[in-house]
Amino acid sequence: MTRPFTIVLLLTATAPGVVSADAPTPTLTPLPAEIPSPPENPTTAPKVALGKRLFFDPRLSGDNTMSCATCHLPEKAFADGSEKSLGHGGKPLTRNTQGLANVGLFSSFFWDGRAASLEEQALGPIESSVEMNQDLDELERELNEVEGYRQSFQEVFGTAATCDAIAKALAAFQRTLVTDPSPFDRYLAGDDDAISDEAKRGMELFIGDAGCIRCHHGPLLSDGKFYRIGASWGDKGRGLITNDAEDNHRFRTPSLRNIAETAPYMHDGSLETLYDVVMFYFRGVPKASPEGQPLDIEPRLDSSFSDIDSLVAFLRTLSGKLPHITRPELPE
Repeated sequence: MTRPFTIVLLLTATAPGVVSADAPTPTLTPLPAEIPSPPENPTTAPKVALGKRLFFDPRLSGDNTMSCATCHLPEKAFADGSEKSLGHGGKPLTRNTQGLANVGLFSSFFWDGRAASLEEQALGPIESSVEMNQDLDELERELNEVEGYRQSFQEVFGTAATCDAIAKALAAFQRTLVTDPSPFDRYLAGDDDAISDEAKRGMELFIGDAGCIRCHHGPLLSDGKFYRIGASWGDKGRGLITNDAEDNHRFRTPSLRNIAETAPYMHDGSLETLYDVVMFYFRGVPKASPEGQPLDIEPRLDSSFSDIDSLVAFLRTLSGKLPHITRPELPE
C-alpha cells in the first residue's frame, strides 16, 4: 500500500487562539535527510568534530564541572530525564531540559524563543549565571591555552578560539543530531505495517477529533509558535522576553520527535508520562490564567478516556534512532 508523503487535515473548526481561518492547512510530513546550514556557518566534518569536543567539555563552565552534555545526554535523546536540571552550584533550574533531536529545524530556541539561531542559542547557557556560569572572555582565554584547541580552531576557522567560533562549532555539531526515519515516517512512505492499528487510530484522532495537529505539524510536529496552555503559572515564559503581558505564560510548542524518550514533560517538567500529557489536554486545562487571560486551548471534555491509549501509541511511533554519539577524547 502506498500513500502520499503528507497527511493533511482540512480544518472544520478552530480552537480559540490557535489557528485562523486563513492559516495554511496543517500537514504531517517526514523529516528531511539532513538539516541545512546557514551560509555564514557551513557544516564541515572538522567543524562538527570540534563542536562535539566542545559539547562534552566541562571547561565550558565556570567551575569546569559542567558541559552541554551534562543536561543533554545522548542516551536520553539529548534531554536528561529530570523534571528540572541542576545548574551552577547544584541548584535546580526553573525549566525542563528539552531534547536536541532534529533541533536544527527550529527557527527559534529555548522555551521562550529568546534565541533566533542555534549559534545564538549556543552561548546562552554557557554565560548564564544560573546554568554554566562561564565568563566568555575567560572561556576564550582558557581554550586558547590548550594546544589541541588552538590547532583545531586554526584549522576550522583560521583564528584563535573566539566566542563566535565556539558558537558556530557547537551549532554545527547540533545540526548533525538528525534521527533516522521513525516508524511513523516509514508509514508515511508507504509501509502500512510500520505502525500498529492502535497507533493508526491514534493518528486519526491526532489529525481529527483531538485536534493535536493544529499546533503539532510539519516535520518536527511543532508549529514553533507560543501558547498559553496553563500547565503551571510560576513562570511568565515568553512574556519575560517581549515584556508584553499578552505573552505571559506562553511557551513554544515542543517538537514531538522522540517524545517517548524525553520524559518528563511541559516547560516545568510537571507531567511524568505521555499518558499524563494527553490526560491534561482531555481534562486538566484550566479556564484562564491567574491574571484572567484566556488560554489558547480548551480541554477535550467530550473525549473518551479510551482515546488516550491510542494517542500515546501514536506518539510512540515518532521516535527515530539518533546518531550514535560516543564521548570524545578532549584535548589537553
